[in-house]
Amino acid sequence: MDRIEGESHGLQRWQEAGCWFRYGEHAVFSRIGGRGEPLLLIHGFPTASWDWHRLWPALSGHYRLLAPDMLGFGFSDKPQDHDYSIIEQADLIQGWLEQMGEDRVHVLAHDYGATVTQELLARQREGSLGFRLESVALMNAALFPEVHQPILIQKLLLGPLGGLVSRALTRRVFENSLGRIFGAATQPTARDIEDFWQLLIHNNGRGVIHRIIHYMEERRVHRHRWVGALQAMEQPALLIWGGADPVSGTPMLARYRELVSDRGIALLDDIGHYPHFEAPAETLQHYLAFRRRIALGND
Repeated sequence: MDRIEGESHGLQRWQEAGCWFRYGEHAVFSRIGGRGEPLLLIHGFPTASWDWHRLWPALSGHYRLLAPDMLGFGFSDKPQDHDYSIIEQADLIQGWLEQMGEDRVHVLAHDYGATVTQELLARQREGSLGFRLESVALMNAALFPEVHQPILIQKLLLGPLGGLVSRALTRRVFENSLGRIFGAATQPTARDIEDFWQLLIHNNGRGVIHRIIHYMEERRVHRHRWVGALQAMEQPALLIWGGADPVSGTPMLARYRELVSDRGIALLDDIGHYPHFEAPAETLQHYLAFRRRIALGND
């Protein structure tokens, strides 16, 4: 039986088990483990590869896992005067995988990471990706910016005073904001909150989140390209979706059904924005079933 990691096994141990690569002049943290077909795990905003730790033991029994902390996140460098973008994060991941000689990968992505995946899909469609995306599984993300419902702290960070809001962000405000996007029965524990907070403030991360959050504007600017990449997708696709997410819950899912497909959807009704963290066993079950269908040629 696949083992789900129910309790935190330590940020320090997670970091110690990681490795680093260079992106330009910056150091980028990553975790690599397991055996089998490569599975790229792309985290969301404002968290990091640590998001995957509850799935890691089980997934690593099936696949070779590749999980970076993107620039500005987690244990990676967080340059203060930097123009962060989805395009650049896709460059980072593409360069990393091509440097390692990967010629095909499956993708499991969440939130911000799903938008990076949309850019990678667009590049594959254009023939500018040096590897093939074999399948795509996405979780709670603003795939369609017109139905995205940002919470207050996101609006403030995106506004003209975003720099002040970012630097003044307190742990209590962070905790309250995070709690609003989790399901009522799957709220993060005090330990979870502390882990997320430490990842955020590492390397003075509070000083850059107002810069990173401009990805919300990027989604509007590049909507045609990124939605078009979903609509043209030939790979097997799966959505694992928390229906209780107030930011990108069921309205986003309805839009996906309208514009892309009504197939390959696993709805977790009472789960919020983080299915892989709130409901790891169910998330794992849906993902492994998806991969079995691919292996049998049924997806």
